[in-house]
Amino acid sequence: MPNDRHANAESRLKAAMDQLLAGDIPEGLRCDIKSLSILAAVPRATLYRTYPHIKEEFENRLGTAREATGEPDPRLAQIDRLKAEVSSLKGRLSRMKEEASEASEASEFKTLALSRLAEQHDEIQRLRAALQDSGNVRTLPVRARIAADR
Repeated sequence: MPNDRHANAESRLKAAMDQLLAGDIPEGLRCDIKSLSILAAVPRATLYRTYPHIKEEFENRLGTAREATGEPDPRLAQIDRLKAEVSSLKGRLSRMKEEASEASEASEFKTLALSRLAEQHDEIQRLRAALQDSGNVRTLPVRARIAADR
């Protein structure tokens, strides 16, 4: 009778191990020793004391699966993928904010430059009008021009 219980528990543990490593992980469980014992309905202490070879086999297969295909738990793999995507999106958002700031600065510079050009244009127009209206222009005496050239 004890051998039947032992064999039954061992077969449940192996079936649970196969299920977890295949990625068929029930809600609320993970791909770990605790979930293995819960799924097989074998107390964790019994797993550690009576079935250490199964625990070791599970850990070895889990390590091999992680090396070969990544995380066997599709939810954990999805979490890792989503974390990477969030990180990428944060980087893009930061770059976009920086570009928007630069564009804003360029827009402010453009507005200032256009304003100054408009002022200069108005001043040139005023000076041209004053030149055409020669009543406002005085000629300097020749001595003053010669002294200015020196």
